[in-house]
Amino acid sequence: MRLLIVGAAGRMGLAIARETQGSPDLRVVGAIDHAGSPAQGRDLGTLAGVAAFGVTVGADLTAALAAPQTRPDVVIDFSSPTATAANLAACAAQGVAVLVGTTGLGAEVEAAAADAATRVPVLLAPNTSVGVTLLIELVRAAARALPAGHDIEILEAHHRAKRDAPSGTALALGRAAAEGRGVDLDAVRLPADREGPRAAGGIGFAVLRGGDIVGEHEVRFIADGEEVSLGHRATDRSIFARGALEAARWLAGRASGRYSMVDVIGIKTIS
Repeated sequence: MRLLIVGAAGRMGLAIARETQGSPDLRVVGAIDHAGSPAQGRDLGTLAGVAAFGVTVGADLTAALAAPQTRPDVVIDFSSPTATAANLAACAAQGVAVLVGTTGLGAEVEAAAADAATRVPVLLAPNTSVGVTLLIELVRAAARALPAGHDIEILEAHHRAKRDAPSGTALALGRAAAEGRGVDLDAVRLPADREGPRAAGGIGFAVLRGGDIVGEHEVRFIADGEEVSLGHRATDRSIFARGALEAARWLAGRASGRYSMVDVIGIKTIS
């Protein structure tokens, strides 16, 4: 399978590049990073600290998709929220499947994903970990099963360089909890600067940024006299890279449409 990595010089792009080593079914044929990136013109394998790939980091996704030598079966995009909509449009125009792992996405990306999915397979994953995918479904089931009197608080921690807060995974957990209760997250999300007594039925978020924390998420259902806690801790970024590659394998050759990590790991939504 031929892969093109967008955001190739970022943390996840380099982790994915490293994880392709030793996988004879995978071949990285293209690498894109933002214009002005110091990675421009350098070999992706060298940047990733492994053997040279013979793949030079460029800046023009449309050109890479159109060129026979760099045209991929799947694009894996871990770039930036400001670039994602355009990247989706470029992939759709060239008929190439796309997996987006970028977080902090806005409404314009949802619209671009919906449009792209009419022409190519599209998978948007706020987290490509199999464990986190399962956690999201467990949270949905817990929110549905537990009495409404349980307060829901979502805690997350990441490295100091992470830009979006709360994380895309934390928001996905919040949406799952809200859906489990039959409400919309926007209607029940508590403000970050809340004061006074906690609003009944609200879903709160707490964010920590520091050091090199890879990713920690915990959802706490708290009531008088008891608490249910569900969580996930990542200690190595390679788990997300392996999950992204597994998702790319699954996505290649699919019919056009919108997919999720739940589809990839093959579990039914927990009811």
